[in-house]
Amino acid sequence: MQIEVLGTESLGVRGLSCVVKAKDRKIVIDPGVALGYNRHGLLPHPLQVAVGETVRQKILTALEDATDIVFSHFHGDHVPLVDANPYQMPAQKVAAVCQAQAKKPLIWAKGPRGLSHHMTSRAQSLRIALGSDLANAEGQNDGLLTFSMPVPHGRRGERGGMVMMTRIEEGKEVFVHASDIQLFDDEAVFSILKWHPTVVLASGPPLYLPQISQKLRKIAWYNAVRLAHGVDTLILDHHLMRSKTGCRWLDKLSATTEHRVGCAADFMGLHQTLLEAWRQRLYAEMPVPEGWHDAYARGEVDTRPYCDWIPRVEDW
Repeated sequence: MQIEVLGTESLGVRGLSCVVKAKDRKIVIDPGVALGYNRHGLLPHPLQVAVGETVRQKILTALEDATDIVFSHFHGDHVPLVDANPYQMPAQKVAAVCQAQAKKPLIWAKGPRGLSHHMTSRAQSLRIALGSDLANAEGQNDGLLTFSMPVPHGRRGERGGMVMMTRIEEGKEVFVHASDIQLFDDEAVFSILKWHPTVVLASGPPLYLPQISQKLRKIAWYNAVRLAHGVDTLILDHHLMRSKTGCRWLDKLSATTEHRVGCAADFMGLHQTLLEAWRQRLYAEMPVPEGWHDAYARGEVDTRPYCDWIPRVEDW
């Protein structure tokens, strides 16, 4: 089994996209990407936009010969969008790649349970764009792929809704993509452990949000320790890696459990590029011309002047 994380916060964007090659299949999970549209009163820095462009292209390239596509839920950093902003993945581009294949990939999608009206409408738009029924995959198993029933997107009963987890098994290797569980729900973590995974990729808790209480932080820590002790490799990223606090939390988890725990960049052997956490510093050290974002949206400017900064920020 080969696992490649394509885009997530430690790699410079918002999302949790990956590609898994197992047996004769190539499975792309959550082929979406986003940048925090407005953080600290600032739009994405052009360097972030440049990295986002690179990740979008990686996802599209992975889709060119994909046999399967999985949508864990319909948030804009996990799926392509018909009405994508300049920093997201357009559904039209994904549709064009899929339609160019001699054999279209199978699509496995989160079902209707726990979807808001807006998410239901988004799923319908995506179905039309891709020319697929987006059949409900929850609870399904085709031998290689197994999908969970809905689990909470963070805290149970909150407005985040539900997500679907994916299990891929080849020989003695079991990979689980746990999407946006955030480690707040004991039952979701128990479900992962029942699958006996060797590698887990999941969203850690969003410690950058002030409303995350000490109680929730303790729950997330306890569940992270349980997972770390139950798997060979635990990859925590996404919401967790939007702040330096999340980095320190992850380092402490690794030291406490003495297991193989890290973020996606660590797993891929790459530098951590925490552009979401560094947005204010990016603006301070690389000023952005007034009107740049509007000009970018119109195609009048590009990100080339900023690309040389990527090696410099890796040292941050």
